[in-house]
Amino acid sequence: MPYISILYKFLLFDFAFLEFENILVFWYNLVIMENIERYKHLNKYLKEKFGERTLKICIDGNFTCPNRDGTKGFGGCIFCSEKGSGEHIKSNKTNISKNNVEFISNQVIDYFNSYKAERANKFIVYFQNFTNTYDTLENLKLKYDSALINDRIVGLEIATRPDCINEDIAKLLKSYSDKYYICVELGLQTANEQTGVLINRCYSNEDFTNAVSILNKYNIDVVTHIMIGLPCKDNNYLDDIKVTVDFLNKHNIQGLKIHSCYVVKNTKLEELYKTGKYTPISLDQYLEACAYVLTHITPNIVIHRISGDAPKNLLVSPSWNLHKKWILNGLDKYLKENNLYQGMYYRKH
Repeated sequence: MPYISILYKFLLFDFAFLEFENILVFWYNLVIMENIERYKHLNKYLKEKFGERTLKICIDGNFTCPNRDGTKGFGGCIFCSEKGSGEHIKSNKTNISKNNVEFISNQVIDYFNSYKAERANKFIVYFQNFTNTYDTLENLKLKYDSALINDRIVGLEIATRPDCINEDIAKLLKSYSDKYYICVELGLQTANEQTGVLINRCYSNEDFTNAVSILNKYNIDVVTHIMIGLPCKDNNYLDDIKVTVDFLNKHNIQGLKIHSCYVVKNTKLEELYKTGKYTPISLDQYLEACAYVLTHITPNIVIHRISGDAPKNLLVSPSWNLHKKWILNGLDKYLKENNLYQGMYYRKH
């Protein structure tokens, strides 16, 4: 128990030279400040919302992306892997057609037949990789329905691009809200338009603003993805993230995913890295930038994650990305040592 170690520290401390009020300050700092929630954690939010631990089931919906099929571009964003950030999803795509909903249902069935389903009683289906609103309305409904096949599922979460949200899609998602919690994840990555061009994002800040406005209209929660350490002008990643945070604070979003930019095999970013045109930031630099985001972002936003996880067999650089505890513990330590917490420097626009 953490309070045992706290009490131990308290008993060992020599109070002989302290006034009573200073003893109170000492106790406050030891008990309160050491255990304060420095930012709003997703696990706690979900537990409060659903009354108990709630987990996500990551689903491969067999989608593609307009930045891959030539509609907007080819090859995707320069950091995006061949599986569209879905390397951790175990799915068998052998002999399936684009609209094979059985492929999706089987992923859910397999999950509930595994040990993972024993860790909680409530679950959110999460369509994760590629652009999960990039299809006809009819096909989207078939795919979403094919995943909502277990009574323990309480939510539907959809990851997509801002330029693939419109009124009809929002209405479709809203139609599920009587029974399920609905959330849309929008990849912004950066609000620096120049950086957006460098990473081949192929959508604009205006696309993001329009998407958020539509989702707000239908009371659908918005979670935004941003990346720290992207290739940018003069490698000034901190200025880049400051622009992004300032931009986000002008929007009504409910959640934030902070990703570290890492290099994986078979990407354009790998080419830039190997030719010396891109250098990943260090862990210390990442923690500093992450702390900036947290301290300047809206205080009520839920932080869904603070770093992306690259598969060991695909990661090229930086090596510290493989050590999640370094990142989590390092950030906690940085925030505590500097007495920082979410939203402390936030200024309403």
